[in-house]
Amino acid sequence: MQVALDDYVWAAGIATDLVNTAPEVWHGEDKLPDLDSLAAFAELHSIPVNTRPSDLRAVHRLRVTVRDLIDHPTRDHLITGATALTSSIGDVSLDATSGRARWTVSLRQGATVADALSLICGVGILGVVQSLDVTRFRACGAPTCRGVFIDTTRPGRRRYCMPGLCGNRVNVANHRARKAAVLHNA
Repeated sequence: MQVALDDYVWAAGIATDLVNTAPEVWHGEDKLPDLDSLAAFAELHSIPVNTRPSDLRAVHRLRVTVRDLIDHPTRDHLITGATALTSSIGDVSLDATSGRARWTVSLRQGATVADALSLICGVGILGVVQSLDVTRFRACGAPTCRGVFIDTTRPGRRRYCMPGLCGNRVNVANHRARKAAVLHNA
């Protein structure tokens, strides 16, 4: 598996998805409770690494580490933490097979799914720090959500960790409040 260093948007999206599987985001329900769910997460994100029983605990630790980075987005903290995530996992090379040269990191032989996710999260975080800004690391704007995200949108105005879920909940709550106000005032 290769991760292109300029594909930080994809990598940051996986980092966001990973941290938002945590129980504190889902009011106590862990979205990665077992090896099968971890394998499904890896498959959903096209991570071609077989899962092993020891991977689940390692991915849970990685999830905590990445969450800490997003929760404390100072430039030095992000760079140091993300560099640690990528430091011993792969080999950097220039891949010219696609018609244009791209810097990539290839996972070393025998890498685990935790190694792959660590590399991907590190590349995503470093890419966003370099190309966008540390202000792109945010907490969800929904009042009842404890999720976080890395905003890689062009305008940089994303407000929710899961727009389809958190954004819709806020919109429904606002709609119901307006409807109730109209009924109350009538």
